[in-house]
Amino acid sequence: MKERKMDCNRALEYATNKHKGQKRIGGDEYISHPVAVSNILKDLGYSSDVQIAGLFHDLLEDTDAAKEEILELSNAEVLEVVTLLTKEEGYDMNQYMIRIRANEIALVVKLADRLHNLICAVYADEKFKKKYIVETQKYYIDLAAGTSFENPIKRALQGLIDSVEKEKV
Repeated sequence: MKERKMDCNRALEYATNKHKGQKRIGGDEYISHPVAVSNILKDLGYSSDVQIAGLFHDLLEDTDAAKEEILELSNAEVLEVVTLLTKEEGYDMNQYMIRIRANEIALVVKLADRLHNLICAVYADEKFKKKYIVETQKYYIDLAAGTSFENPIKRALQGLIDSVEKEKV
């Protein structure tokens, strides 16, 4: 079966439309986050499928996007990754991490997502930063071990820790 070539511009237009009106903690348009995640993956040499999974990673969780629409714009593998990355109501974080770890693409997309979120978390309040630090230490340092994300995540985490320390002074 021949894979259809995905249209990255159409995927970006769709994600931008779905995230329209949403804002990040720092006030940026929300679409800046999935674009940044996709660009991190691109910079690391991942395929367009992986980049589109990065662009789409929050659609099912944060918008009214439908699985059928995501499939129409990508393929079954991208849809599977986006579905794996979607936190359902009442989800268990340990189970969430197990299913991400079992899918190589979901793993790298989640690590790119966490890296970008860590970098941006310096704009959050102290309570959020502390929660994010603990969560990263508990789940993501181990998840990133041995990947190209290990050192960047550790550096970004240290930057966030440092920003909390500066606030105490």
